[in-house]
Amino acid sequence: MELFNSTVVTYNLSSSGLLQHPSWLSKGVVPVVVVSFCCIVGVSGNIAVILLKPNWHHLSSLSQSLMLNLAISDLLCLLTLLPWIYPLLYGWSFGLVACKILTYLVYCSIYGSKLTVIVLSIQRYLTVVHQRRFSQVKKRAMLALLWMAAVILSVPALVVRQLSTNQQWIVCQSQYSSMTQGVVVLLAETLFDFCSFALVVFSYVRLHRTVNQAAFFNNPQTTRLITSIIVSYFVLWTPYHIINVLGVAGMCLKNERLLKFCKDTGYVVKTLTFVHSCLNPLLYAFTSNKMCVVCQKREEVQSQSLQTNHSPDIGRVLKH
Repeated sequence: MELFNSTVVTYNLSSSGLLQHPSWLSKGVVPVVVVSFCCIVGVSGNIAVILLKPNWHHLSSLSQSLMLNLAISDLLCLLTLLPWIYPLLYGWSFGLVACKILTYLVYCSIYGSKLTVIVLSIQRYLTVVHQRRFSQVKKRAMLALLWMAAVILSVPALVVRQLSTNQQWIVCQSQYSSMTQGVVVLLAETLFDFCSFALVVFSYVRLHRTVNQAAFFNNPQTTRLITSIIVSYFVLWTPYHIINVLGVAGMCLKNERLLKFCKDTGYVVKTLTFVHSCLNPLLYAFTSNKMCVVCQKREEVQSQSLQTNHSPDIGRVLKH
């Protein structure tokens, strides 16, 4: 995730870095304001989730673990953003090791958050649509695999991140050894997010259909919640990946004008992706009771259906 970065500067050297801005006022202030807002709102919101665990007493053990994992991931992401605020305005001054480690932590936390959202979406789908349950052992294995995947997916950021000088600014940025490396890194990241979004949409669309087709439960609040989850994911991340794809096109075509467009628009677009870490507590933790109601209603009706199938007389009574 070339967060704060424009996609690329030259096709065979680097993506523009976390700081690369010719004008302090035009390029630095907006990202700093957005990041500061995200840190203030998101940190307090996710801490509240971790401490209060709102409306979680009816949730399964796996759902509670995933909610907590999502809050921790988003909190870690927002806390690791704090050291970037100063470099956005005045240049990187923390050295190469800090550049690599802080970048890697940002990537790990973002991948951890995204993977948690995916697993939570699939878990809700399996629970509501297929009535699947997960044991304690499966829960621990799932969380371990989730973070292992996040650690592995973040390795490219650790490898390509370097320090360089740009217009007398020292910047912490990704430097690709070749055009092929840059294209592969950006396309792999975009493909991962496309698959992630597809899984989230599939899970919630199927869940929504199951809920609406059932005579026992048709709650407009659940519809609004599911719509909000999908729309927020799409709105906050799609512009970022459009810039990535345009950057890849610019690298392949060696189009300096397209690369400049990616650089000029990348600052704000990529900073907006962090807003998702602020919205997650509202979209998931503080509204989880609505999904819990769906699951409970589903179980009640299936139980009644089984009783009806085994008792024809009761079925006739219910029809009348």
